Amino acid sequence: MEVLGRQVGRARFEPSDRAILALLARLLPRDRLAGLLVTPATLLRWHRDAVRRRWTYSGRPGRPSLDPAVVAMIVRLAEENRRWGYVRIQGELAKLGVSVSATTVRNVLRRRGLGPAGSRRGPSWGEFLRAQASGILATDFFTVDTIALRRLYVLFFIEVGSRRVWLAGVTANPNGVWVTQQARNLRIGWEAPGPRFLLRDRDAKFSAGFDEVFRTEGTTVIRTPIRAPRANAFAERWVR
Repeated sequence: MEVLGRQVGRARFEPSDRAILALLARLLPRDRLAGLLVTPATLLRWHRDAVRRRWTYSGRPGRPSLDPAVVAMIVRLAEENRRWGYVRIQGELAKLGVSVSATTVRNVLRRRGLGPAGSRRGPSWGEFLRAQASGILATDFFTVDTIALRRLYVLFFIEVGSRRVWLAGVTANPNGVWVTQQARNLRIGWEAPGPRFLLRDRDAKFSAGFDEVFRTEGTTVIRTPIRAPRANAFAERWVR
């Protein structure tokens, strides 16, 4: 046996072999897994590699840099209009055909040493969240990749004050009709009064019907700024 072991090299598995073994590991009973020639850790690694290859998008990573002309325009508007805040500057740029978020305006001005408008009053975003935590409900999606490389979307809600999480539903096709129905199902289980605010991002899966379910119950829907995950930090942190 030792001589044969030296003559026969180590088994080499092609990608198709790995896929079949990973599937068998899912179907076979535990007492027969020892005959698969590989350890469970190896099977899990193969599955992670398959998921990574399946959902790897082409293109240059990262966000494109902002046009210097737009940067100069933001700085000029801020310097010439000291009473304008980030949102006001964003709105004035939109009138000129320049589309940027309020967060981008803030970051540009911070790099130039320009803070918020001197006349800007009221609580910060963090202070608002802490003061209104008991009446805020945040929502978002996270994804799960199955062994068959199928991507499932999980919709959840989290009460900011208590950190209680509601798993609303799971689907492979989170269209507007499905998302709206999950909002209705969640609303049925609430005890009156409902939350004062619903915090969500600008994902297209959140349709107008979804927002209307909450508005009819007196809940104000707050959409976070574009590319600003920190604005929905409680949901993002729970997803990790």
